Amino acid sequence: MTGVLSGLAAVILKQSILLLHRLVSGAIAGGSYQWLYLVTPGLGMLLSLLFIKYIIKDKVGHGVTRVLKAISRNEAHIRPHNTFSSVIASALTIGLGGSVGAEAPIVYTGAAIGSNIARAMKLPYMQITILLGCGAAGAIAGIFKAPVAGVLFTLEILMFNISMTSILPLLLSSISATMVTYLLMGDTVTFSSSIVPFALSNVPFYVVLGLVCGLVSLYFLRTTLRVEDKLGRISNPFVKWILCAVFLGILIFLLPPLYGEGFDSLGSMLAGELPPSLDMIPAGLIDGKWTIIIFFAAVMFAKVYATALTNSGGGVGGTFGPTMFTGAVTGFVLARLVGNLGIASLPEVNFTLVGMAGLMAGAMQAPLTAIFLIAEISGGYALMYPLMITAVVSFGTMRLFERYSIYTKRIAQQGDLITHDSDRAVLTLLRTSDFIETDFMPVDIDATLGDLVKIIASSNRNVIPVVDKQSKFQGIVLVDDVRQYMFNPELYDTVYIYNMVKAAPAVLSEEDKMDRVMNLFERTGAWNLPVTDAEGHYVGFVSKSKIFSSYRDQLHQVSHD
Repeated sequence: MTGVLSGLAAVILKQSILLLHRLVSGAIAGGSYQWLYLVTPGLGMLLSLLFIKYIIKDKVGHGVTRVLKAISRNEAHIRPHNTFSSVIASALTIGLGGSVGAEAPIVYTGAAIGSNIARAMKLPYMQITILLGCGAAGAIAGIFKAPVAGVLFTLEILMFNISMTSILPLLLSSISATMVTYLLMGDTVTFSSSIVPFALSNVPFYVVLGLVCGLVSLYFLRTTLRVEDKLGRISNPFVKWILCAVFLGILIFLLPPLYGEGFDSLGSMLAGELPPSLDMIPAGLIDGKWTIIIFFAAVMFAKVYATALTNSGGGVGGTFGPTMFTGAVTGFVLARLVGNLGIASLPEVNFTLVGMAGLMAGAMQAPLTAIFLIAEISGGYALMYPLMITAVVSFGTMRLFERYSIYTKRIAQQGDLITHDSDRAVLTLLRTSDFIETDFMPVDIDATLGDLVKIIASSNRNVIPVVDKQSKFQGIVLVDDVRQYMFNPELYDTVYIYNMVKAAPAVLSEEDKMDRVMNLFERTGAWNLPVTDAEGHYVGFVSKSKIFSSYRDQLHQVSHD
């Protein structure tokens, strides 16, 4: 069910973008220069901004990052409106020319479908997470007709500690989504290309392409975050929209291939032709031997700004598509540059395809997804060797400078990244509320030593919680600290608890995440810590030994499921 619905969502999004794009193209066709292309991207951003701000009233941008946050922060729960809101907002943004990709919004949509189906069935957290992953895998598989890439995307970027048993639902969801797309949109590959057979003599150039893609990936990631951070300081969303719309319009005016996803340009380049968007530019500017390299190099470096401006200005889209586009242009520029220098005659179509994989492997840090996605969407399995070489070199180059991907960098800085961290991943399966022990007998802070002795006599604990008349937690009394007074009855009525109470090493909340709980245990060296509710009322204690036991059981279950 998750796969079928995710596939349908992918088809609806792709067709909506295509319909809006055709309407815009038809409305402004025939002009000597398409001035309205300056206006429509800003209009799409504005419509998306109004839809999100006044109808949805929730943030839906940066879809993949929000899925990762949902896994780490919100028990894999994604709000029901995300099953459709990202589709509508991104269709308006991209269909009218926003320079972003549709993949992240559809991943968010598919993940929301899986999450809400699981919640409706009242499944536990681990199963909700798996169905969330099924939705994401189905979304990628559906939008690209690439079932293997859908599974690998989920494994490399979203999921953690996945077992062989859990891979089966991912496979089923991916193939179901792909079949839906084939049924409704035909069985042609996403990009038809005229691939030249792989030549062993070109291996050094594929290695160079991998190095270049790794460095461009680093530029893409850091520039995206820097531009979004600077624009994020503008508090008024409409002022931000005006600023972003103006600059985006100027970029598209100067570099027409930046309009929309850029997949039209990619299709032309993979067919061995120049993009049709270049028809807007006077022929004299693009006929030169070096001019075309300079032009596309400018496109390569400007795409990241166009993407950041679109997302910051109110548009909804992702960096998946722009990463593919930038990688394709990188491969094309390198191949054309080597040819113009007379070093070698390289197949530009091959390098365009392989460049897509190279930048995805670097910026997304998902080399397997990059390799198989490009092979599946182009029918390019003949290029498996260069795809592997370039993707691995790009990934390794990127990792020399940057540990995190474009999806995980920001949330890693916030301390919320748990994927691919076995310890934190298992801790998310544990709930603080499940470990609260209530057999600790509290004593009133105004009680006497005699009252305390009676409690100690009937308790098997060496920690006594202290509360006030309203049951609010005040501190603790350790049996070892009062042992010297317990056998002196003369003090029973003259010594009070408030004379002996001491602060707890730390106080937990019922809602605390387990990784914070374990950090507090490690920092304080305590074996028992008190728990209070939101109003400060005493609830019970949590034992480190009990958590360790459950942690081991959960780790065993995750590893051998």
